[in-house]
Amino acid sequence: MRATPNIASILKAEISRVARKEVRAEIETLKKASVAHWASIAEMRRQFSVLEKELRRVAKTAMRPAMADALGNEADTGTKRRFSATRLAAHHAKLGLSAAHYGHLVGVSGQTIYHWEQGKVRPRAAQLESLASVRRLSKQEVAERLES
Repeated sequence: MRATPNIASILKAEISRVARKEVRAEIETLKKASVAHWASIAEMRRQFSVLEKELRRVAKTAMRPAMADALGNEADTGTKRRFSATRLAAHHAKLGLSAAHYGHLVGVSGQTIYHWEQGKVRPRAAQLESLASVRRLSKQEVAERLES
């Protein structure tokens, strides 16, 4: 009667061995598939990065003509104005005016003139035109404008 349990344990051991062998084979297949998927994901990420860079480059070049049109329109309306805080301070000192009086000529407050001179803010395009028109005035014309 001892032979029966021995056959049962041998059969159980063989079934376990075959099951492990089958599971190992399936796991190997899954591992290979997983590695292939990760490689595919890495390649897609590289392609995505290249496409993002290309998109940024194309967007930047597309913006250039629009900016050129805007500058072209600005050229039609007048010359492009540059601003220098030190030149502003020198001009208003040359005229012997306070920031408040100079601001009155330009159409802004004295505090705004002070901020422009300190470089804290920059004047807008319309204000640059006003500054340019004040720069063209003589001392006498400035005095006449301040009196009125």
